[in-house]
Amino acid sequence: MKIKLAPVTRDNWEDCLNLKVSTEQSRFVPAAAVSLAKPYIKPDGDQVEYLPFAIYDGETMVGFIMHAFEKQTVDMYWINGFFIDEQQQGKGYGKAALSEMIRWIAAHSPQAREVRLTVYPENQRARRLYLNCGFKLTGDFHGEEEVLAFPLN
Repeated sequence: MKIKLAPVTRDNWEDCLNLKVSTEQSRFVPAAAVSLAKPYIKPDGDQVEYLPFAIYDGETMVGFIMHAFEKQTVDMYWINGFFIDEQQQGKGYGKAALSEMIRWIAAHSPQAREVRLTVYPENQRARRLYLNCGFKLTGDFHGEEEVLAFPLN
């Protein structure tokens, strides 16, 4: 497995739209199209920047992940809209992609002290993945979702 993150561009956005999760997972994860709209709509405010990435294993797109952040902060670095295509799940891509995204954030935002994400408590598969990758429950909620944090220092 050779995971790489590549920005979603006019060359690969349509492939990204073809990524899907199972029907049971779809209530937990926005479709790629929704995530791709966020950089233009800015639903979390004008100060938040969004960077959408396709997740590749070699030349095969296996998933989607987005980084949302606020410059000039130490704690507003998020993983957002993350999913692995239904046909590619169970192969270790989720853990590898999370690790790669965390490395990317640490390298590009040295001031960041933690990376955050949210998960619905009933999404046990994703919750287990995040906890196994070193994320910790913060006790905070964003709407119905639990907030988890991965310390960078």
